[in-house]
Amino acid sequence: MATAVTDAPLYVRIAESLTEQMTRGALRPGDRVPSLRELSRQRQVSISTALQAYLWLETRGYLEARPQSGFYVRAPFESLIPEPQFDAAQPRPSLAGPKGILTGLIDALNDPANVPFGAGTASPDLFPNRRLNLILRHIVHRHPDHSTRYIFPPGYEPLRRQVARRALALGCGFSPREVIVTSGAQEALNLALRAVARPGDAIAVESPTFFGVLQSGESLGLEVVEIPTDPQNGMDLGELEMAIRKRRIKACVSMSSCHNPLGYMLPDKYKKSLAEITARANIALIEDEVYGDLSFAGVRPRSTKAFDRRENVLICSSFSKVLCPGYRVGWLVAGRYRAEVERLKMLTSVATSALPQMVVAEFLETGGYDRHLNKLRSTLRLQVEGVRQAISKYFPPGTRISRPAGGFMLWVELPSRINALKLYQAALEEHITVIPGSLFSASGRYRNYIRINCGHRWSETHDRALLTLGRLCEKLR
Repeated sequence: MATAVTDAPLYVRIAESLTEQMTRGALRPGDRVPSLRELSRQRQVSISTALQAYLWLETRGYLEARPQSGFYVRAPFESLIPEPQFDAAQPRPSLAGPKGILTGLIDALNDPANVPFGAGTASPDLFPNRRLNLILRHIVHRHPDHSTRYIFPPGYEPLRRQVARRALALGCGFSPREVIVTSGAQEALNLALRAVARPGDAIAVESPTFFGVLQSGESLGLEVVEIPTDPQNGMDLGELEMAIRKRRIKACVSMSSCHNPLGYMLPDKYKKSLAEITARANIALIEDEVYGDLSFAGVRPRSTKAFDRRENVLICSSFSKVLCPGYRVGWLVAGRYRAEVERLKMLTSVATSALPQMVVAEFLETGGYDRHLNKLRSTLRLQVEGVRQAISKYFPPGTRISRPAGGFMLWVELPSRINALKLYQAALEEHITVIPGSLFSASGRYRNYIRINCGHRWSETHDRALLTLGRLCEKLR
């Protein structure tokens, strides 16, 4: 269980301490918890605060109220909620193409009136905005000419030095000169694909995979080969080897740490095998590491790049998910493709904006990044678990929910009768955004799946929105 966030309301801290007792087995399913008066005396709080704590636990499924009897511990949700399964079904006709869905989704995400379960970022108040703004003001004062010139590829040297220093936690040992600064991880991914493949070539991807990978592949004229991917064990490496033998595979795209949307964290043994398979076949391995800093274990997992012996792994990441989404500061280490990536960066956008690079570099250099990450991980872990339990309470029987090891996304498998595209459209009418599962497949799979973002601060509005989604599911028969 994550450590309670110190600035959380008192009733939440009391509730979290009780969940820790449940995790340790001190409170077991069926046990009666202290009465409201007893809890009030034990914690020296008001009856109202004690009641808020129990209602918080009840809403998330930890407790159940029994009339004239009190509150009791429910069965653990881990035993009640199965994880989604791989959907091997054939593609089915969709209501709208991916481009149309994305266009509508972008418009909806730009509307602040919508509940952003479809977003790809965490709450603004989870980022160190005050500290970043203070650094920005100091830089503007010290360097009034900060944006009067381009910082050509590979990018701002102090930032590249900080990225290289932090690479030790990834198990890597690359130099600042190897780091190429990009405008977010999406540009890094695009540059990597363009550097290793040409129109007509095939790329192997996990299924499901982040839809940005699929959109990039389509825009570059690449054939996308989907490799079956287990919600816990990752991409089937045997199927990958078979695809490499049978198809003209030029690159493999993988996210082995805090996968989007599945959330899994794969062991070093898997990463080593993946690096060896792609190296033997002499194909590029593009590693998306954008969520790796958000491991709930608190220890930064090693990357697949750590097992690269032939310089054929290109690792892409950014600070958008953990620090400052609007700055669009990403980075790429491209191994033997470095010169080509730098050339393509010049052709594509010339340079990444100077001021955001300078602010991020100083934030990393002056410390506080690891403290920020620890707090962010703890908060996100609690939010993810809270959303999981609310979904299990409000959604129809037969719903399956992923168990992320990091990040802030949930992959939800709905009963087979529910069309996620219809749910997406019905939810928009209620000012709620979700992402239908078909966007995560090149062949239209996952028609009854959705991805839900848990990164925003939990509130009654979010709880009501999940209740509404559950009711919409019941209507879609």
